[in-house]
Amino acid sequence: MDFLTQTLSGFTAMSHWEYIAVGLSMAYLLLAIKESLWCWPAAFFSTLIYTIMYWNGALLMESLLNFYYMYMAVFGWVVWRKGKAENLNITSWSMNRHAVLISLTTVAAIVIGYVMQNYTHADFAYLDSFTTCFAVVTTYLVAKKVLENWLYWIVIDAASMYLYYEKGYYPTLALFIFYTIMAAWGFKTWYEEYEQSQAKPLAQL
Repeated sequence: MDFLTQTLSGFTAMSHWEYIAVGLSMAYLLLAIKESLWCWPAAFFSTLIYTIMYWNGALLMESLLNFYYMYMAVFGWVVWRKGKAENLNITSWSMNRHAVLISLTTVAAIVIGYVMQNYTHADFAYLDSFTTCFAVVTTYLVAKKVLENWLYWIVIDAASMYLYYEKGYYPTLALFIFYTIMAAWGFKTWYEEYEQSQAKPLAQL
């Protein structure tokens, strides 16, 4: 009950710009699942709002991360628009390729986590570094239409939920519960389309 009360209080305290950013973030997820090119403008403007908000709130790393998301929104728009003309399809990476990606990202997260833990006043330095580093990589996977990006997001969002719960960011926690559910739906939707695309060449033989 206390969680629900604080969550509702948090949503009530949100500014109009925050509501717009949240709405655009949800639109981005829904449109990305449907592989709509318009997911990227939604992502761009939501992260633009977050970039400014976090910068004004002195959360510089979060602001820089969202600035990166803005760049990736432009990159994703270009790739998907070009891919629409060239019939860019959902792809699936091998386990070995994912293993390399996970290993390199983990090393980077540990190094950054060590620096944050020992040279800043950051809370949950390693967990925060892991979610941030993997979010950076996974955003690229979305732009490239790699099927497994949704599995990465499920893990990232679940870890972020714990982080926000411990920090008492209950409205954000509630949003990430929604994001996790949407990521699971996204994987199911993309997987079904990927299976269909793989079956078409076999049916033509």
